[in-house]
Amino acid sequence: MTITIGIVCFLLVMIIFMQFKVVRETEETNIDTMQEAELRQELANWKTKYEEAKEKYDETISTLNSYKEESTSDSQTKATLEAELENLEMALGKTDVEGEGVIITFSEKTEEELEEEEQIEPIRAEDLIYIVNYLKDAGAEAISINEERIVNTTDIADVGESIKINSKYLRTSTYTIKAIGNSAYLESSLFGKGGYVELLNTSGIKSEIERQNRVQISKFDGDFEINYMQEVEAET
Repeated sequence: MTITIGIVCFLLVMIIFMQFKVVRETEETNIDTMQEAELRQELANWKTKYEEAKEKYDETISTLNSYKEESTSDSQTKATLEAELENLEMALGKTDVEGEGVIITFSEKTEEELEEEEQIEPIRAEDLIYIVNYLKDAGAEAISINEERIVNTTDIADVGESIKINSKYLRTSTYTIKAIGNSAYLESSLFGKGGYVELLNTSGIKSEIERQNRVQISKFDGDFEINYMQEVEAET
């Protein structure tokens, strides 16, 4: 774009200089020998050539400004599109992100930690779904479970002795959940009085939470496949 503008401006400026050169080429010796009528005619010709040159100059300035505006517009459009694409990729979970948030660890209690009549009930997919939903309601912008990024297409389900997350099978006694958002809101959504953590505690699951200014969550490494849905065209 810059090279094109430069070439066009150069050509237009050359045309202007040629016009002025023609005006200056009349020799003073010819003026001395001209009759009054001829001088009037020549003066009129000069005026015409000057006006033509000025008109061409104005066109050059107008064209240059137009190119500058188009160039600026293209740059702004490109910057806007890039920003929108970046935000979209973050929302879809396709980029590594970091920010204020919490890191919550759920693990099974030891025999010594169990209170009277308490029995350990391993964490189920249903528990993780509840926890994720509570965090989302509290404004979590990104969530991961054992480094598996939670996105709109994430599946969390019990499969035998394992829990399937993003088509990967996990079975462990400890689950680490990261969430980015207002750390106070995120903590209160689970650890407040009557929160879900109290329910897990009676099931033999202990919970720990840590607020951090820089919680890092890895991107979703799967693929988004769209096989059936399609955009609805607007009616004209």
